[in-house]
Amino acid sequence: MNLSKGQLALVLHAHLPFVRSAETGSLEEDWFFQALMECYLPILNVLEKANKSKNQVPRITIGISPTLLSLLSDREITQRFIPWLEIRLDLLAEVKGSQRIAANYLAKKIKEQLNLWKSFEGDLIGAFVRLQKVGVVDLLTCAATHGYLPLLRDQPEAVKSQLFTAVREHKRLIGSNPLGIWLPECAYYEGLDQIMHEAGLRYAVLDGHGLLHARPRPLYGLYAPICTRNGVAFFGRDSDATLPVWSAMHGYPGNPVYREFHRDLGWELSNEDLKKIGISNPRPLGLKLFKVTDRTLPLEKKEIYNPDDALSRVKEHATDYLKGRRDQLDQLSSAMDLDALLVAPFDAELFGHWWFEGPQFLSELFRQAKKEKISFVRLIDTLSISPELQLCEPCPSSWGQGGYHHYWLNESNAWVVPEWNRASRAMVHCCTNKSRDKSKDRLLKQAARELLLAQSSDWSFILRAGTTTQLAKERIDRHLNRFWSLINVINDQAAFSESQLSSFEQEDSIFPLVDPRDWEKISS
Repeated sequence: MNLSKGQLALVLHAHLPFVRSAETGSLEEDWFFQALMECYLPILNVLEKANKSKNQVPRITIGISPTLLSLLSDREITQRFIPWLEIRLDLLAEVKGSQRIAANYLAKKIKEQLNLWKSFEGDLIGAFVRLQKVGVVDLLTCAATHGYLPLLRDQPEAVKSQLFTAVREHKRLIGSNPLGIWLPECAYYEGLDQIMHEAGLRYAVLDGHGLLHARPRPLYGLYAPICTRNGVAFFGRDSDATLPVWSAMHGYPGNPVYREFHRDLGWELSNEDLKKIGISNPRPLGLKLFKVTDRTLPLEKKEIYNPDDALSRVKEHATDYLKGRRDQLDQLSSAMDLDALLVAPFDAELFGHWWFEGPQFLSELFRQAKKEKISFVRLIDTLSISPELQLCEPCPSSWGQGGYHHYWLNESNAWVVPEWNRASRAMVHCCTNKSRDKSKDRLLKQAARELLLAQSSDWSFILRAGTTTQLAKERIDRHLNRFWSLINVINDQAAFSESQLSSFEQEDSIFPLVDPRDWEKISS
């Protein structure tokens, strides 16, 4: 059976902020371990199995942010993962009555992830690299700490340092220079492509209007990449290929038989039971035993999850999704003189964390692709076989609410932007000062780390979302305060002890190859 003319590019963005914590059982540790259990390990499992199947040709593009890479490579943190899983298995073993079937199924899935983790010897980075070497995965980088680049542009050196640090860290941990990048929040501004090119980055994904409002308007709209005069290619997100997957309201994840995200065993255990596992206050544990049922129902009225019903529905939804893409490609083939490309980018955490059945959905896509006449492609492969790309200047844009920068620049978080700019100016001044004391380079490198960490867009996102806002503000304040204390020592305006510096380096131990020269003033 002939495949449809054109191809589908699935693009996942795997990211967590630098939530390294020396405290076992912390909320930050939970964020990381839940993502490992529910998302990264299941996705790897799907890709490994699909690659071994004679009837499947899995191809996917995955961006792994430098902060997530740092967490994945941190043996001090990852060695706590197995005990963390075992605690949850013990809790599930105590579930009684009508929830028993759902608890048994979840325990089975957790044991699968535990066995996979052991088979990889805890080295998920190595597993992704092996998949890249055999052509299954194309690994992208991201900005160093997921800094929202359009809001850092007043100091172009701040943007440069985010990108150069990211490329350096990717090379250190992946073993090769990245050619592609997932721009944080797919956010673009005029001139960013020049800094991208200088960093060795050659392609990225933008939201659809980033291409549709490009100058000149692209001949093929979203369905072919464009290229800027600085030699950077951009792909556009196709909403038809993404809406059915990411939308809980209008797409598959909100189906009544799928697992309910918000009802978690952690909210239902007594304080006494929580204290037994080292948790002082109720919070999600990643143990969910109920189904969506009806989105309008309160959580206490949700029905118990039935894994067989969910698996059956996943197969139906995968078929529906692939047929929808086949219809798209068939329609486009009559209007285009080249093969159309559908680009479907998603946060990786959608698959398994937000949508528990997401990894199984991916598995079904690869399994059914040949039958439904769909071929998958990595972005890098598309560029290698494409004819000359149309020269266009992308439109400033993001994939956030409203399509531009409002979500990260509003009454809840705008106060941090001038703080970033003030700190960036001070950093540029120190790094451009040719007469600076070279013996203070260690201080300067740690100041660079603190500044990068303060620029994480995750904290701005949380402030706007109104969730763990106190934690987000504490993180911003902590990194900025540490930055200024280091800068004052560098400028001989304060004293600093070796123990203080060592403490900062131990707690914020990221980017060992950080280079202050990235902040040297760019000549205009």
